[in-house]
Amino acid sequence: MFTFVKLQKELKMAQEKQVSYTTKNTYCTLNDLTENTKNIWIVFHGLGFLSRYFLRHFEGLNAAENFIIAPQAPSKHYLGTSFKHVGACWLTKENTKLETENVLNYIDKVVDVEIIKEDCKIIILGYSQGVSIATRWMASRKIACSKLILHSGGIPVELTPESFDYLETDTKVIYLYGNKDEYINAAKKTEETLKASKLFDNRLEINVFEGVHEVHHPSILRFAE
Repeated sequence: MFTFVKLQKELKMAQEKQVSYTTKNTYCTLNDLTENTKNIWIVFHGLGFLSRYFLRHFEGLNAAENFIIAPQAPSKHYLGTSFKHVGACWLTKENTKLETENVLNYIDKVVDVEIIKEDCKIIILGYSQGVSIATRWMASRKIACSKLILHSGGIPVELTPESFDYLETDTKVIYLYGNKDEYINAAKKTEETLKASKLFDNRLEINVFEGVHEVHHPSILRFAE
């Protein structure tokens, strides 16, 4: 009993503070940005991915016409109990607001460095957890694009139709998920929310493919057209 009471008193004395510092993070690209490039993709991986492996899902695109940028989630962790494979996470429920600010600042820098050709179509894709990062970044920075692909992920609850009212009327927004997704209930709930809230108004297109919770290559190839 004495130990428990003493521990409670010690915890009440704890203070959480913040400090600013300079950090670095990697990202990966696929293909080269040239005068022949038509589409610049900014793709956000899901939970447990690393950007260099996520890029493999875009290797089927025409290399001469598509340049792909894959930012890297900053929080690395081991997958499974063998401690052999590493994955990454964008955000958790811990200090979400602060971590979101850090992540969005990082994405800003990646895009500032890489997008030096302004006459290309911008395609933004978020997969699974990457959907929340893609939409938060777009809404916060008012990022314009020709296509926004929301692949098998949920929309942050704080985003409203006003968050995206800056988008051009011809911007296409595709919500894509598999009919056998392990998280099918969440996927259907997201679809219902998108329709009911009119988050993207008449821009929204629902695509359901035959498959599970995985990156759907045929759709990616089609969306490049």
